[in-house]
Amino acid sequence: MKNTITLKDNNSIVTIEKGELISFKVNNKEYMHQKGNKGWRKSDDEMFPVIGPLSKNNYRLHTKKGDAILDQHGLLREMEYVLFSSDKSMAKFRKVYAKNTPLQNAKFPNKSTEEFVFWPFDFTFEKHFTLKNNVLTINFTLTSEAGMPYMLGYHPAFLLSNTGTDTLTANDKKITLPEIYKAGHNAFPVLNTNKIILENTDRNHLEITTKNFNNFMLWTPVDNMLCIEPITQYTSYTDEKFSEQNMSISSGKESFSFEIKVL
Repeated sequence: MKNTITLKDNNSIVTIEKGELISFKVNNKEYMHQKGNKGWRKSDDEMFPVIGPLSKNNYRLHTKKGDAILDQHGLLREMEYVLFSSDKSMAKFRKVYAKNTPLQNAKFPNKSTEEFVFWPFDFTFEKHFTLKNNVLTINFTLTSEAGMPYMLGYHPAFLLSNTGTDTLTANDKKITLPEIYKAGHNAFPVLNTNKIILENTDRNHLEITTKNFNNFMLWTPVDNMLCIEPITQYTSYTDEKFSEQNMSISSGKESFSFEIKVL
């Protein structure tokens, strides 16, 4: 697979590296956090089949197919995408998992006691990028057996201005960076909405809309980037143990989307 794919449309350029969105430029202005800058070591990722840390669960999650061993945000991130279709305006990637296959846990040994993680269900996960009219749409498709429990989150990181005064609007309410800092590692919840606007002071605002996630959480440890993460569930309200009783249940094929529009 080519390491880097470039999509172009009008005044927009999108760069994708092995399925990871590393750049979205409109009129030569960058909107994605750049790897290597302070903050997070990535520019995007996915959280599946769980969102949040499982350390309080001893890294175990009980399902009807038996116990899984998972680390923070699941195991999809331990797999590599395969490109299966692309042209100048779109690129389609896929990950295929066979049930109970052990995957090396990147957090071991420094941040986890578990060297390997696994999930007792087969699944296929697709990530499709489409650039049209300066709007970037990312569609996700999860295919599995009906009845599989899951959580899904997308974890993109956006550039912030140098002023530290950027704000967001969701559910007709303003959200400030100090509020997000205060939430810490739990991330700041923005629930029951599919739209959020990042009001950037040194570039155009971003309008982010989603389908079928229905919630966001916001996270950053620094002042130069912000993760705006659509999620199916927010898991930091309680100490409830991870189990399929507090997860979504797949119908066999589930679809989600994430759209970035420069205003």
